Amino acid sequence: MQFKENVVIVTGSSRGIGKAIASAFAREGASVVVSGRNKENLKNVVDEISKSAGNVLAVEADVAKPDDAKKLIDQTLEAFGRIDVLVNNAGITRDNLLLRLSEDDWDTVLDTNLKGAFNCIKASTKPMMKQRSGVIINITSVVGQTGNAGQTNYSASKAGMIGLTKSVAKELASRSIRVNAVAPGFIETDMTAELPEKAREELISSIPLAKLGNVENVADLVLFLSSPKAEYITGQVVNVDGGMVM
Repeated sequence: MQFKENVVIVTGSSRGIGKAIASAFAREGASVVVSGRNKENLKNVVDEISKSAGNVLAVEADVAKPDDAKKLIDQTLEAFGRIDVLVNNAGITRDNLLLRLSEDDWDTVLDTNLKGAFNCIKASTKPMMKQRSGVIINITSVVGQTGNAGQTNYSASKAGMIGLTKSVAKELASRSIRVNAVAPGFIETDMTAELPEKAREELISSIPLAKLGNVENVADLVLFLSSPKAEYITGQVVNVDGGMVM
């Protein structure tokens, strides 16, 4: 129960990696705020977490919109009075080759993935600075480091999150606020479950540990970086990718 006194916000937590992170914090005693755009999915997450853990609040929000990001932070403060950890996990894909990529596909992905993280960080910074404590974790991706054909927009957004992480870490370190990024590789999710068997085998062959990761692998790393055990770590990008990028 190492996060018993903590309040944690996880964006994009209605499913997949975000849901796993929110659930892991709740099991460790945190008061958790889950957020996303799908009201029904959020309700299901709240019901699931509530069965085995403590306080959980759902806030429907599109973090690409500054007003929604501010609403998320404001409702968290109204309910719990503080913010100890912000996990920027909200993200979408609109994959296509560059020549076929529309301006809307570019803008939508950058607005959600990168601007969404910026909006939430900006809205949460003042309360964290008043506390003189806080942790921000940005969920980026290995493709933000390597690039990926057919994902120009997604890769750019995730690379931008790395620059955002390092810059904000430098700005907020004097207030004892730590900022790090977690870069997952290929993780077992609904999306990877739909891969044809041949594509899946080719994917696994590119991973030194010869297997896909699971959402709990990512959640465990986020919890470590948010804990006092990581008190001397800030401005870093930590991969959880089975050795894909080294």
